[in-house]
Amino acid sequence: MRNIKGAIFVNAYSKPSQSITQAQNLQQEFIKKGIGIDIITDGFLLVRKNKIKEYSFGIFLDKDKYLSKQLENLGLRLFNSHDAIRICDDKGETCIALEQNGIKTPKTFFAPVCYRKESPLNEDWLKEIEKELKYPIIIKGSFGSMGSSVYKAENYEELKEISEEQKLNPHIYQQMVGESGVDYRVICIGKQAVSCMKRVNKTDFRSNIALGGVGEKIELERVPHLVEVANTCAKVLNLDYCGVDLLVDETGVYVCEVNSNAFFEESKRVTGVNIAKLYVEYILENI
Repeated sequence: MRNIKGAIFVNAYSKPSQSITQAQNLQQEFIKKGIGIDIITDGFLLVRKNKIKEYSFGIFLDKDKYLSKQLENLGLRLFNSHDAIRICDDKGETCIALEQNGIKTPKTFFAPVCYRKESPLNEDWLKEIEKELKYPIIIKGSFGSMGSSVYKAENYEELKEISEEQKLNPHIYQQMVGESGVDYRVICIGKQAVSCMKRVNKTDFRSNIALGGVGEKIELERVPHLVEVANTCAKVLNLDYCGVDLLVDETGVYVCEVNSNAFFEESKRVTGVNIAKLYVEYILENI
């Protein structure tokens, strides 16, 4: 193990309190194991200069699918893989992959691709969405994190306004499932659940911690139905590490999103599970 050296790739524009902190936590756990690890925010320069060969593995905390593909093409073993990151980063692709494998997601419709701002909305199509999903309707940009690009329409006027604003961006329409502002975040490592917290936001329909959500510890033994769905998601999407966001109502468990680089600070604080330590141990067992 002494000759092993790794790299943690973080987006060049990340805020210090988010991805950088996560990378530093992982770095500290590697140092405890005697493993050298660099935190890199300018990975594109390494690719261009072809200096990546000094690393035995990489942890990819970014969503830059071009960089992840380049790194894999250079022979670097990434946690998570390029393909897993690419699918998870696109909410539409995630939904298709899960549904194809029999995993329940909220009823979903995909917005037609629009190339011109002056193109008028097809209101007949919007009215069909209205009939199929009922209000409130959730509109999600296909790309985004921490609740960004997620909107709620309570009536047709709002549905039309949001659709017009998002027209040039890939987006999806979903049925609202479960209680507003409530979901369950399950962290999986090696395709096995290691922690679960319930997230509740009393001021927003989105449960994200970044938007004011508060975590509550949930013992895995109490929620085998959530664990089963989360583990299945990790297996289907071939994820070394992920956060699976689940919605629950009287009809069952639905997958809201799967995050290939989910932040774990709140999960650690709430559940007491040292996620960074477990992830590092998993990586060292698999390189």
